[in-house]
Order: sequence, then structure tokens, then C-alpha cells
Amino acid sequence: MQKVTVVIPAKNEAQSIGELVGQIRAGRWVDEIIVVDDGSTDGTGEIAEAKGARVLSHPYSKGNGAAIKTGARHAIGDVLVFMDADGQHKPSEIPRLLSRLSDGYDMVVGSRTSSGQANFGRGVANRFYNWLASYMSGQKVKDLTSGFRVAKRSLFLQFLNLLPNGFSYPTTSTMAFFRAGYSVGYEPIDVGRREGKSHIQPAKDGIRFLLIIFKIGTLYSPLKLFMPASLAVLLLGAGYYGYTFFSMGRFTNMSALMFTTSLLVFLVGLVSEQITTLMYKDTDQRDSGNLDRDDVD
Repeated sequence: MQKVTVVIPAKNEAQSIGELVGQIRAGRWVDEIIVVDDGSTDGTGEIAEAKGARVLSHPYSKGNGAAIKTGARHAIGDVLVFMDADGQHKPSEIPRLLSRLSDGYDMVVGSRTSSGQANFGRGVANRFYNWLASYMSGQKVKDLTSGFRVAKRSLFLQFLNLLPNGFSYPTTSTMAFFRAGYSVGYEPIDVGRREGKSHIQPAKDGIRFLLIIFKIGTLYSPLKLFMPASLAVLLLGAGYYGYTFFSMGRFTNMSALMFTTSLLVFLVGLVSEQITTLMYKDTDQRDSGNLDRDDVD
């Protein structure tokens, strides 16, 4: 029988953490509840501990991703359940996500509906992330940024070095599982209203999420990102050359610059592809080693 650990990163979530932990314990679906107190100043850790959670405290705020890493390292469970501490995720849906692992999935993500998005802008952004991730991975990605998910701990630990300390660990972990050839499934979930104040800052985190778009590409298959960009610059240079040739009868420096830029973008993508392959080399070797040991046994 596999043990299950719930990992909840929390920063100043005193309004919701107590009820969340209480609901999880009442359901008796899991063996351990870990609340990672990421430098809270409102007593979040004390409330969670009083409700029966195992609390791991950061001396200062390190970020959502860092809290996830801490919880994953210290968990006793063979399966990890990740949830947000703001009250949006419903503990009653944990069994549904866990049951999907028996269907052959290595990670199951709670997929939010359009009505479950925080606001219209966030909904549009998430749909764009999902489309980009689907293009990069060649797989249908229904919710790239959902923080409600379950995963096999032994596999999740392989990618801790790739996860950012801040936002967005869901994006990175999903793409890492796809890149390594693991199976990722989706289960529809309902999302409630958030308790307390969101830690996301639209201006600052908007730029950060924009960088995530490029990170998705470079993390999974850089050439899928760099090749279209290289081709676009090449076609632009060819079009400009055609214009200057027929209007002025000459080849201009601007056309040369565009052709050179196109080549450089392609070469950067090629090098990035090799680096990405090396990033996952250790994971592939560990998998081969595990298969070899299984054969011996």
C-alpha cells in the first residue's frame, strides 16, 4: 500500500490553512500532511500545527517553488499531493486525482474550468500558456499552471534541480515530466474563492510569466521555439532584399543583417537543444539503472 503525503506551501495564509488541514485530516485519504511555512508573519505555521499538520518552517520567504522542494524532500509518502493554501482547492477531490495514477499516469493535474480562473486576464494568459505548452510538447495540455496535482515522489524528486524557487513550479514540473517521457493526465476540478490576499503582483509577475513562456520552450524543445523565429527573420530579410533589388537594384546591409541574424538564432537554438538533452541525461541514466536492477531481481 503506497503512502500519500500532502504538501502545502503557505505564506501568510492564517485565514484558510486551519480549515484546509482539518478537512484533509477528516477525509482520511492521506498518511501525512506537510505545511511548509514560507516565512509567514501571521501565525500560519502555528495554526497548521495545531490542526495536526507537520510544519516545516523557512526562516524567511524563499518562494512558492522553494517551499514545494522542502516539502518533497521531507515527505514520507510514495505519492505527493500538492495543494495551494488559499482555500481554492477542495480536499474532497484528492481521491479522484489519486485514483487516476492507477490508470498508468505518473502525474495527474487538477484541470480548472474557465469559470475557475481568478479573472479574465489570468484566464486568457493561462489559455495561451496551455496552447504554447501543447505546441512545444506535442501533447494536449489542459492546465499548465494548476497548483493542485499528484505525482509519484521518486519521479518528482528527479527534477527538483530544475524547479524555480519562485513561480512557477507547476509549469516546470509538467514540461519536465513530458520531456522525460512520463505520463501526465488531467482531471477536472472545481475551484473555490480565494481566502486572503493574493501574493501575485500583476506588473512584476506579468513579466515573470512572460519569461516562463520562453522557459517552456528552452526547457522542452528549444528548436521548436528558435526555428520559427529564425525562419521569420529569414523571410523578412528575403522580402526586404526583393524590395531593394527591384527598387534600387542592389543588396543592402539591412538584408545582410537579417540573414546573419536568422543564422545566429538557428545556431543558438541548435546549441540549446543539445544543452537540454544533457539536462535530462542523468534522468535517463537513472531510469536505465532502475530497469537493469529490475531485470536482475
